[in-house]
Amino acid sequence: MKFNCNRQALTEAVLNVMRAVSSKSTMPALEGILVKAKNGSLILTGYDLEIGITTNIDAMIYEEGATVINAKLFSEIIKRMPEDQINIETDEKLTVYINSGKSDYKIIGIPDSEYPELPSVNSNDPITIDGEALSSMIKQTIYAVSDKDIKPAHKGSLFEINNRTIKIISVDGYRLAIRKEDIDYNGEKSFIVPGKSLSEVEKLITDDIEKVTISPGDRHIVLKIGDYSIITRLIEGEFMNYKSAIPANHSTEIRVNTRKFINTIDRMSLLLNERMKSPIRCRVENGMIKTSCNTPLGMAKDEFEADIQGEDLEIGFDNKYMLDALRNSDTDEVIIHMNGPLSPMVILPSEGDSFIFLVLPVRLRNDR
Repeated sequence: MKFNCNRQALTEAVLNVMRAVSSKSTMPALEGILVKAKNGSLILTGYDLEIGITTNIDAMIYEEGATVINAKLFSEIIKRMPEDQINIETDEKLTVYINSGKSDYKIIGIPDSEYPELPSVNSNDPITIDGEALSSMIKQTIYAVSDKDIKPAHKGSLFEINNRTIKIISVDGYRLAIRKEDIDYNGEKSFIVPGKSLSEVEKLITDDIEKVTISPGDRHIVLKIGDYSIITRLIEGEFMNYKSAIPANHSTEIRVNTRKFINTIDRMSLLLNERMKSPIRCRVENGMIKTSCNTPLGMAKDEFEADIQGEDLEIGFDNKYMLDALRNSDTDEVIIHMNGPLSPMVILPSEGDSFIFLVLPVRLRNDR
């Protein structure tokens, strides 16, 4: 294998592909990037047996071939090379020669035969979605993906596609996030994508990505993002019946300035940490939202005006869970539905129906 390419283009590609490289593995090849020179372009692949990222960049190919190069070492070398062009070649002993200007490296490669083959996905019915919309959907729901093993399906987000809409749903037992967008697709599909994979998808959707193509198969899914393809396994198992978790009625409705509520909770949170956990007490009455927090560190109170319809109410909530929901609402105002102190709080946009966020309340003690 022998080729020449632009150093900056190679550096960017290697750093992105590295997101799928295993940091520690009993297989040395999985800690590397598969570098393949073929058909006039350079193909780079990272794969940790759960998620794979592949891309190709322009290169002057003098001799086709493939080898696996330790990802961390490879990225550090090419980042530090002095010239805009970089030359790479291998010999029959799998020695990799890297040159740029007067800088030369000689490192040991790994046979490409030791690199696992990426799964093939048979899908002839791809779904196309606006890149900015998909990025927003992932950002606004991934916070509610579970990081525990209690129910494997909840370690991912459920994609529901029907009636020319796409929904992404995440749940972790304490909160629920639903984000919806219209798409130009008539079919019906449902699948669960791991949260880790969606995080990497979101990072690859830059401002210049107009469209993302989603091709789900039986056990894996491929997402085409510009020059990158991400392949990841789908999570098997039953996702929660999220529709039944959304309260059908409410006795109190609040229209509130999102930033005001966030700032108020932030001030309460100064008395809270991992060792000092306590719910924030929230009293809704007479056009005011009154908050208080009492911990061994001290006590705080705050209040602000809001548009309140319905019954007065006192409810408790976890500061982090409520902050996550409010910060991901991405609207100046939100509407919050409540139905007593023990029913989930439902957070909605002030206009439209692009998202639904649920936060479970925390039972309050009678002490003040």
